[in-house]
Amino acid sequence: MSASDPPARIHRRQYLRGATACALASALPNQQSLAAAGKTVTLRFSHVVAQETPKGLAAQRFKTLTEQRSDGRIQVLLYPDGQLYGDQDEIQALQLGAVDMLAPSLSKFGRIGFPEFELFDLPFLFGQVADVRRITQGPLGKRLLERLGRQGLTGLGYFDNGFKQMSANRPLLAPADFAGLRMRVQASRVIAAQMRALGAQPVTLAFSETRRALETGVVDGTENPISNFWTQGMHEVQSDLSLTEHGYLGYAVVVNQRFWQSLSGADSALLGQALREALAYGNDIADAQNDKALAALRQAGTTRIHSLSETQRARLRQTVEPVHRALANRIGLSWMDAMRDALKQGA
Repeated sequence: MSASDPPARIHRRQYLRGATACALASALPNQQSLAAAGKTVTLRFSHVVAQETPKGLAAQRFKTLTEQRSDGRIQVLLYPDGQLYGDQDEIQALQLGAVDMLAPSLSKFGRIGFPEFELFDLPFLFGQVADVRRITQGPLGKRLLERLGRQGLTGLGYFDNGFKQMSANRPLLAPADFAGLRMRVQASRVIAAQMRALGAQPVTLAFSETRRALETGVVDGTENPISNFWTQGMHEVQSDLSLTEHGYLGYAVVVNQRFWQSLSGADSALLGQALREALAYGNDIADAQNDKALAALRQAGTTRIHSLSETQRARLRQTVEPVHRALANRIGLSWMDAMRDALKQGA
């Protein structure tokens, strides 16, 4: 490749580290001066899911509130569906300043040095969304977000996408049904261990690549909340969806620490309040969006939908229970104990 080739022709991940670091060095002081002067501030918010998902709708609400309350002075540019960056490179892009805000799944923080976030990946840990909120809206959730500062990130809050279901081209109702299947997973040791415990082979793929991988047979199945399954068109390439509710999928909203510190106090307060309201909205609609997607799936008629009995769910839970013990040291025993204590308080 010649030196004259435009950046658009350079592979995104190769270009990212050098070009965005240079851009950050030159652009950040300008962003600081603009914020201090009360002039226009542009916030680039990238995420990997569709606009119609709870995350996408919450991001849109954040944009609307921010721009209305700042009279358009603070502009939020949304990039859904991995338009800018995908699962593999979005956090690096944020650290380098190529984007300003992300809402990555909690699983992603494990691979950048925060395995304690993989608590949320443990199978059958949460019985209901209220259990999750007990963590994310309590002292433990705050402690987790504060730790992100070590990697140049500022954590601002959490929101839900609900519970995950299993899909494949056959019903997945018992451990034996998983035998030999290649199951797409996020880059999480906990989720990979879960699949191995069930007898499946975990295959780590970016979310944006999942539907194509299912269609071409690179993988046989996956796990997702129903809203993701529907909006990504996975029902067109998976014949069966089993309502296992075996795990939780949530997100943390994070910003580039230098960008956040560059804002005036008034601007960070405005953005923080808009985000809190957007997260509350997203959390309120998460269950409704999954119910809406389930109704759409039933109407489409392309995918058989299977409900599990309590006995079947108990068998799956028993099969993956060793994952909790096996990953305790990686996650951290103190974090595991803190999580259990917090959950017991609401029992």
